[in-house]
Amino acid sequence: MYITILARSFSKHEQKRLGYGAFLACLFIALSFSTVFKPYLGPLPILNLRLSIMGAGHGMYAVKETMPSHEQENTTAKSEIIVDNAKHDEIQVTKPAKVETKTWNNATSCIGFPELVAEVVKPLCDTTGPRTNFCDVKGDVRVQPSSSSVMLVTSAGDNRSSWKIRPYARKEDKEAMSSVKEWFVRTASSLENNAIPRCTRNHTAPAVLFSAKGYSGNHFHDFNDILIPLYLTSRKFDRNVQFLVTDNQPWWITKFRKIIDNLSRYEIIDIDHEKTEVHCFPRLTLGLRRHGELTIDPARSAYTMKDFRTFLRSSYSLKRRSVLQVASAKPRLLIVARQQTRRFKNADSIARAARQLGFEVIVAEPSMDVQAVAALVNSCDVVVGVHGAGLTNILFLPDEAVLVQVVPVGNVEWISRQYFGEPSKAMDIGYLEYKVSLKESSLIEQYPLDHIVFKDPMAFHKGNWGKFKSVYLDKQDLKLDIKRFRPTLVRALELLREHRDRSVL
Repeated sequence: MYITILARSFSKHEQKRLGYGAFLACLFIALSFSTVFKPYLGPLPILNLRLSIMGAGHGMYAVKETMPSHEQENTTAKSEIIVDNAKHDEIQVTKPAKVETKTWNNATSCIGFPELVAEVVKPLCDTTGPRTNFCDVKGDVRVQPSSSSVMLVTSAGDNRSSWKIRPYARKEDKEAMSSVKEWFVRTASSLENNAIPRCTRNHTAPAVLFSAKGYSGNHFHDFNDILIPLYLTSRKFDRNVQFLVTDNQPWWITKFRKIIDNLSRYEIIDIDHEKTEVHCFPRLTLGLRRHGELTIDPARSAYTMKDFRTFLRSSYSLKRRSVLQVASAKPRLLIVARQQTRRFKNADSIARAARQLGFEVIVAEPSMDVQAVAALVNSCDVVVGVHGAGLTNILFLPDEAVLVQVVPVGNVEWISRQYFGEPSKAMDIGYLEYKVSLKESSLIEQYPLDHIVFKDPMAFHKGNWGKFKSVYLDKQDLKLDIKRFRPTLVRALELLREHRDRSVL
């Protein structure tokens, strides 16, 4: 029909000219479309991300966007990696997005138009903390005791990372760490069949691997370096966790059996003696978190020291949560005796003065029987003791009890407050400090009063812990001036009464 209309309206010559014009117009339109949409007509880019997950200070990260070389200069879709070098806690990857993503063998193809999307990838191990190195390994985890190694098997063909970890929570102390076994942590590709140990024991529960060495045997360090960090690390698993102990000391496990059993329903494994086995887990934590001295930081954990003390009361079936639960007709005061160093030379006189004020007094030295010690301390309202590991047992005190820490000569205040003074506040324990005078210290029998030991303790030991400890902690006994010490006992009694009065109101 259209041909008939054209024949009536135009001559043959005009029809021919019109056809050439239409052809040229179509060609122009096609060329215009080709120019405008050229960046999108080539092969679609494939974004290859290669993340080498390494410890702090060793990060190496690369991003490559693969596309035809003649289009690399024209593309506006770029990828970059932003690394927080201060924290080394995570890697933030920025890539083209508003995309549909499909993954085959860990390669990601991105289809669509770019907009920013962030992904976070955390390293397996954190070696940036001031107190501990710590690994949290998830996936196909294989523990090979014969080589003291932990392996994460991945499907990536080129992802090789490794760390060396001593799983004890006091990395700042070289002496403590020198006795702790070093473990090797690495990733391996599932393609390396010959290099991957075969599982001989498969576990469904996650695992925590820690050392029982370091300063274990010192009651303060038992709790501070191992037990509180173990609670902090494993409590979230609600007892569904397998403990692996390296550098095992059977007496230590026996001593704290009730705490360990209250954290895990499984029998602890002495991993160093499993030389012929390969234990496989869905998740393994190597090392323990430690926030400070007898401290759990609520800003960094779902738990607090109050929670830990509640946990201890549960572990040892302790009756008193608060001093309001009266254990005896009179408030009970415990004098912590010491037989080796920093002894009270007049403990009987201290006890007599306390009784005159209305206290029931007990003088006792802590033993290896944690259950008995815990029950005794929990029955008391006030603890009096010289700075030392024995004061760690304040963990068993009821809430609103009072600690009276006797501080020896020699600028020992800083360590006394750091180890017991400040932590007691987070435990709901009242704190009083009694600093002895020169005449109350046995050091005046060993050095003249004008000696540098008294005049300038810092200049004497020059920051050398061994020298500081040998004089001010190991060579010093105390004979308290009862008249001078009595007001401190009175204040302890007042603190108890104030708490009880507030509770009544």
